[in-house]
Amino acid sequence: MSKRSVRIVVNGRRHEVVAAPETPLLTVLRNELELNSPRFGCGLGRCGACTVHVNGAAVLSCTIPVADAVDAEITTLEGLGRDGDFHPLQHAFLNEQAAQCGYCIPGIIMTAAALLATTPRPSEAEVRAALAGNLCRCGTHVRILRAIARVVEATP
Repeated sequence: MSKRSVRIVVNGRRHEVVAAPETPLLTVLRNELELNSPRFGCGLGRCGACTVHVNGAAVLSCTIPVADAVDAEITTLEGLGRDGDFHPLQHAFLNEQAAQCGYCIPGIIMTAAALLATTPRPSEAEVRAALAGNLCRCGTHVRILRAIARVVEATP
């Protein structure tokens, strides 16, 4: 793997990193940019812990080569809120105490945020379907659903 300079935009800021083009975006986000929210879970795109937004769509960053993210708008949980404030989902997850260990929560919030961006008032079935690729072993599923429902209910 030969490394080269790659320019990516993460959370609204341009970054130039040196990486092999096939390096997973997750590795660059965590190791080069020192972002903590995208988590390594399975490395196979089956758990959702590494979910970020690429051009507004929820994607599994462990499955995308960094070369495929050049010129894309990448958003992690750190960049989800605006003007120094949490995103409504982040507030709702805190208010509902939707995290136990919290390992899966960044990926779940990013998946839910992408859903709400395209479907502002999803049904519970649509929420469950969107979250089907995000694993949570702590069993806070009911609180996670309540947190998302709280945001949906507050949507005009």
